[in-house]
Amino acid sequence: MKSEIPLDEPEPRAHTALLTCTPKGAAVGRRIARQQLTAWELNSLWPEAFHHALIIVAELAANASTHGRTPGRGFELCLSLTTARRARTTVLRIAVSDCRGDRRPVFPSPACPADAQSGRGLTLVDALADRWGTLPRDPGAKTVWAELDLPLAEFKAGSDDAAA
Repeated sequence: MKSEIPLDEPEPRAHTALLTCTPKGAAVGRRIARQQLTAWELNSLWPEAFHHALIIVAELAANASTHGRTPGRGFELCLSLTTARRARTTVLRIAVSDCRGDRRPVFPSPACPADAQSGRGLTLVDALADRWGTLPRDPGAKTVWAELDLPLAEFKAGSDDAAA
């Protein structure tokens, strides 16, 4: 006899897109993220996190198309939404992978000149994400990821369960 044990977490929702390492590819990635996050209803359930996620996608995609560019190779944008009912949270994970594992992102120094054209993207990611980091990816590639913790909709402020 086979019995199934219900899992705490339902299947995660995920969407992955392979994009060109160009400014146009980064723009397409931003558009895809907006459409997918809207389809998952983040814009109505968690509007602040929705906008934070779009900024994070924009920064990571811009970094991949600028600093992760390798001729003839693209970058990958992966969005995933996983719910942990026991923790009463949903985690949105944004991951951008490119082919330049030798160029790991570094947190910008606070001495960034005021008129600098770049150097603030990861500062935004750090301020908006609950967690972020990098992972090596074979062969010779890397993934930069960021996560946002979202309270479950039924436990939002104003709910009877929120006070429990």
